[in-house]
Amino acid sequence: MEKLITIAEAASKIKNGMTVMVGGFLSAGGPNRIIDALLESGVKDLTIICNDTAFPDKGLGKLIVNHQVKKVITSHIGTNPCTIDQMNAGELVIEFSPQGTLAERVRAGGAGLGGFLTPTGIGTVVAEGKQVIQVDGKDYLLEKPLRADVALLGASISDTEGNLVYRGTSQNFNPLMAMAADMVIAEACELVETGSIKPEDVRTPSIFVDYIAR
Repeated sequence: MEKLITIAEAASKIKNGMTVMVGGFLSAGGPNRIIDALLESGVKDLTIICNDTAFPDKGLGKLIVNHQVKKVITSHIGTNPCTIDQMNAGELVIEFSPQGTLAERVRAGGAGLGGFLTPTGIGTVVAEGKQVIQVDGKDYLLEKPLRADVALLGASISDTEGNLVYRGTSQNFNPLMAMAADMVIAEACELVETGSIKPEDVRTPSIFVDYIAR
């Protein structure tokens, strides 16, 4: 299957009502050009799984500003006042998940696990509506896995097969999300020939990547 597609073609694969994982940390390591294309497409009613909602003028925060998102599962919204305003107005559903818990929920989804136990959130609003399981006299929350219809990743380098390299901290959530979605689209800053990346530098193997947008 031909994996190389345009940014516009990548955006066209996101349909109304989909659940979409978006890599990045405050837009660093995020699929920012695909996000811009989604703004133009007008796709709406999205459920976004992400570390944060970035800024009003950067990354996926733009989708929030444009009212294209109905729900966000995230660990942090403080850098985007528009997210806060829409949440307080009842226009946007926010499901908060502590950052480590969020990462592990995504990992569990990719690994095919039914969930995991964590003490994080016990006695707080994070525990509301969740099952508490006692192990050796200690209470744990049962956190359920997360999966998505599509994962949008931001890679520093991709070869033509979709083996991905992330520079510095841009790796963040991307490798986990690559394993936890039915379709994976990587936006690559640089495209190289297959075989030119050292195997030990690959952080997301090509088997997880359906499309490479650039």
